[in-house]
This record gives sequence, C-alpha cells and structure tokens, in this order.
Amino acid sequence: MKRIQSLLVGAAVTAILAACASTPKTIEELETARAVVPQVESSPRAGVAAAQVAEARKALDRANRLAESGGKLEEIQFEASVAAKNAQIANEKILTAQAKEEIDKGTAQRQAVLLEARERENQQRLQQAQLSAEDAELAKQKAASLEKELADLKGKQTDRGLVITLGDVLFDTGLSTLKPGAYTTIDKLATALKDSPDRKVLIEGHTDSVGSDQYNQELSQRRAQAVQTALQERGVNASQISAYGKGETFPVASNDNPAGRQQNRRVELVFENAKGKDGGA
Repeated sequence: MKRIQSLLVGAAVTAILAACASTPKTIEELETARAVVPQVESSPRAGVAAAQVAEARKALDRANRLAESGGKLEEIQFEASVAAKNAQIANEKILTAQAKEEIDKGTAQRQAVLLEARERENQQRLQQAQLSAEDAELAKQKAASLEKELADLKGKQTDRGLVITLGDVLFDTGLSTLKPGAYTTIDKLATALKDSPDRKVLIEGHTDSVGSDQYNQELSQRRAQAVQTALQERGVNASQISAYGKGETFPVASNDNPAGRQQNRRVELVFENAKGKDGGA
C-alpha cells in the first residue's frame, strides 16, 4: 500500500514539475510584443493606426495576465503574436503617414521655390518693361532735342531729308579753315548728333563758279571735311558722318552777281529723313 502511495506521490510530484516546465520564465513572442507595442503607442503619429494600436495593447494585456497566472504557453504565445502583428500593422501605417508627410512637405517646398522663381521672373519682366519704357521715353526726348537743335539752326525739310545750310561766313575766302565764329553752330550740331547716335548726316561742300573746276572741287571737299573733322573732335561717331565735295556743280543762285555767288559758297548738312535715306546731289 505504502508502495502504491509512494508511486502516487511520485506521479503527483512529476505532474507538478511538468506543469511548471510548460510555462518558461522567458517567452520570446511575449518579449517581442512587450518591446514593439509601447513603441507604436508612443509614436506622435499613433492616431493614424488607432484601431491597430488598441488591439495590440489588448492582446498584450491578455498575454501578460496569462503569463502572470501561469496560463498555457500556447495561449500566451498566441496573444503575444496577435499583439505583435497589430503593432506591426500600426507601424506600417505610421511609416506610410510619415512618408506622405515628407512628400507633402517636399511638394510644398518645390511649389514655394517655383512660386518664388515665377515672382522673380515677373519682377524681371516688369523691370524690363519699365526699362524699355524709359528707353523709349529717352529716345523720344533725344529725338525731340535733335529736332529742336536743328530747328534752331533753321533746317529746311526737303525730299532728301532735313537740310541745314552753313554759309561761306564760316570760312575765309578761298580757305577751308573754320572761323572761330563757326564753332557755336558746330557745337550745337555735335550735341544733337551725340544725343541721337542712330541719326546720320551727309556733309556737302559747294562753291561758286569763280576759279577752275578742279580748284572748286578740291576746295568744296576740304570745307566739307573741315566740318566733319570738327564734329568728330566733339565726340560725334565717325559712322554718323559722310563728307563730299560737290564743287560748283549744284548752285542755288546765279553766279552772275556777288549775292548769288555768296549763296553758292556754302556747306550743306543733309540729315537722313524719317525713312533713313540720305540725300544726294
């Protein structure tokens, strides 16, 4: 009997030991759940996966209670796995939300950069338009200034362009050197031409019929060139000026009397007309 009782006691002790061995102190699934669930709960974006976070917490609490009360290992592992799975799903949603935020942030930054670039472009266009308007106004003022200067010099509009006649009082008889009194007129012409660098002028020298044809041709050429040189010395671009001697071939009055011959001894400045064509004799 005692032997039976001993066997029963032994069997009972073995059963108790076996029961204790079924719930080990460290359960891998439970430790994993205990690590990941608090992580997703503490995320600032946990709200995007609130349902999964709540399910993960519930399953972890159940697993903890089973472990504390000595529940079955399989049940503890199951609840812990449920907790970890929900935590994983929650974490994926959190990461997706974070990525979307980064994309949205990048998109907003790109849009801000594009908007800034467009604003700079518009500002540049506005500035360019203002400069163009200012340039146009300046050109208009310069053109008006030129016309006033030429009008003051008693220019005459012809089919060749605007013609200004400089009489022989600018030169001594038979010479091509400008008199000091000529420079007031030359200064005005130089100022007008420099203010309108696109405007061109043709300088023509003319003489009366006294003297040989060759002498008159050479004298008229020298006088035209003297005016040209004086203008260039005052800063007028050489490309704006052409000078030719016409001799006695284009009189404007009779050479039979002193008054007519004086009118023929002249230098004419022909300013290109509105279509940009120079006059020619």
